[in-house]
Amino acid sequence: MATSYWLAKSEPFKFPWAQLVKDKRTTWDGVRNFEARNNLRAMKKGDLVLFYHSNEGKEVVGIAKVVKEAYPDATAEEGDWSVVDLAPFKALATPVSLATIKSDKKLTNMALLKRSRLSVVPVTASEFEHIIQLSATKL
Repeated sequence: MATSYWLAKSEPFKFPWAQLVKDKRTTWDGVRNFEARNNLRAMKKGDLVLFYHSNEGKEVVGIAKVVKEAYPDATAEEGDWSVVDLAPFKALATPVSLATIKSDKKLTNMALLKRSRLSVVPVTASEFEHIIQLSATKL
């Protein structure tokens, strides 16, 4: 089965990449946007997720892996919301900033830029590979 790629945003003061590494696994909860929720529901075990620090830093800092597919969000007081479980896969050798992404012609159609309000967005295979190249990370 082909791997799909995603980008998930987290504010570093709430849940930084270092915390995911320390915890070794987390439930990606609290998503309260239908489009972002549907993106969570489309994730499959083994998919790779670019971990993006939003608000502070504004950069892709690591790669997580989906280790459990969508299930009900226990933090939701009402509504039909979902979570997935993520585990750290690899830290990027060099973080890739939002400014770099915005200025790169190969990334102009990236959902991070086109759907900037969403906390979980799909990433194409070519976008994922290009960000990995920009980060000088070996997979």
